[in-house]
Amino acid sequence: MSRRRRLAHANHERWLVSYADFITLLFAFFVVLYSSSQVDKRKVGRLATAIQVAFQELGVFPASSKIVAPDSSEPIPFDTVQAIENAERTAALGRIAPSPKGPLGASENGDLSSLRQELEDALAPEIQRREVAVTVGPDGLIVSLREIGFFDSGSAKLRDTSLSAFGRIAWLLAERPYRVRIEGHTDNRPIHNAEFSDNWDLSTARATELVRLLMLKYGFAPERLSAAGYAQYHPVSSNDTPESRAQNRRVDLVIVGRVTATKVAMLAPGNTVPTTSATPEAPASIPKPSPAVPASSEVPPG
Repeated sequence: MSRRRRLAHANHERWLVSYADFITLLFAFFVVLYSSSQVDKRKVGRLATAIQVAFQELGVFPASSKIVAPDSSEPIPFDTVQAIENAERTAALGRIAPSPKGPLGASENGDLSSLRQELEDALAPEIQRREVAVTVGPDGLIVSLREIGFFDSGSAKLRDTSLSAFGRIAWLLAERPYRVRIEGHTDNRPIHNAEFSDNWDLSTARATELVRLLMLKYGFAPERLSAAGYAQYHPVSSNDTPESRAQNRRVDLVIVGRVTATKVAMLAPGNTVPTTSATPEAPASIPKPSPAVPASSEVPPG
């Protein structure tokens, strides 16, 4: 019996099965990547926002002022998530204060060198009698009003004879936007007075009395002023002799700002300073004080 040979035909389209499987897997891979990228974006955005707000609370980064109105139906981009959560957390915490603007904020870094020279010229008689001292401190310029020239012993009221000198100081400070911190100081001897129980009361009362005088009589803005009482705990000299105790009994007007190193060297004893321009006109609301007249009798050193 004869055998019939069957001819096998080769299938040339089998590669389509493997190709279709590969394309399907590749499509699924990119779909997963796309969906994962959207979730990661938002998570990274929240993480970055949390870090930024934490640094803002420490004062490292400025607060964001960006206003965003997002559409909740669409995925929120990274920068939008950052701005929204930053604004929400900043408003909720309320701890990030804007940097001071205007003249008061700018005055913190102002140059007090020219003001020091004007104060020393205006208060020359009082400085010579050692009733006033103008020095430079870590926070700015310090005008020390010693008790011997401005207050009676155990009293917080400014002497009538010292109003002229205090008016010259107030006039020079009135139109300058510097902050003024008024600090009361005493010596270490206990006070014997029916009005004040101790040196804390006396030093604080003297400081607040000058604050009140600057606001009511000379029109100073209250936000420029602050008062503090330190009693005998911030002396500038020892309390061993009457002269050193007299130096500690004082009220310091600390004018917050900066004094340049060059000017400080020029203002050192024995050095001369070129005269500045003409004295500015007095403000309309504050009468210009009369020029200082040296006292006829000498006052013993404080």
